[in-house]
Amino acid sequence: MTPVQPGRILVIEDAEAIRVAVGSGLTTAGHEVLSREHGQQLERDLAQFRPDVVVLDIMLPGRDGFTLLETVRARSGAGVVILTARDGIEDRLRGLRAGSDDYVVKPFDLAELVARVDALLRRMGRLQTKTTIGDLVIDVESGAVHRGGETIALTLTEFKLLGYLAAHRDRVVTKAQILTAVWGYEDYDPNLVEVNVSAVRRKLEAHGPRLLHTVRGLGYTLRVGDQ
Repeated sequence: MTPVQPGRILVIEDAEAIRVAVGSGLTTAGHEVLSREHGQQLERDLAQFRPDVVVLDIMLPGRDGFTLLETVRARSGAGVVILTARDGIEDRLRGLRAGSDDYVVKPFDLAELVARVDALLRRMGRLQTKTTIGDLVIDVESGAVHRGGETIALTLTEFKLLGYLAAHRDRVVTKAQILTAVWGYEDYDPNLVEVNVSAVRRKLEAHGPRLLHTVRGLGYTLRVGDQ
């Protein structure tokens, strides 16, 4: 399920196909992602982007992953997930001893990697699974939604949609972004989004003023007030 408060994830991976796939998977899960093909500007990224987790390949051009891991540990409190094809026990032990929090071997399942990042964020206390927007309370852990003290019954798809909007609260998201995040489709079907947005909006407004707004020509946003 989509976390209601996204984490900031720095992905450092030189293989473009893997870098794009990992970035897309984490973004779809609701996280803010910065992707790099090498770690030459790691110090600047740590200072400016301030990642919660760094997903780090080991075999990189220039500074290798173990060197970058030392830099992360010296300059940041970010968690580190090593992502590598090197599956030998010595490599695993070296990574763990150097301070990595998890070790994922290629080839890997993208959904598992996202789940590992989410689990690490939870252990670090960086991933909050409950959020409040006005009088709306969304609890991803239990799957419950309340407004004004009343329980709102949502389908699984509606819950995922609301969770994605909550993760991007006060920001406008397009129909195409929603379609990819909630359904995983690449083909654009605006009617599917519109029907489910209308259903969620109707259920929310049965218990209070409008929170889910349409921004004409752009998409939708979840926010308090009409401005």
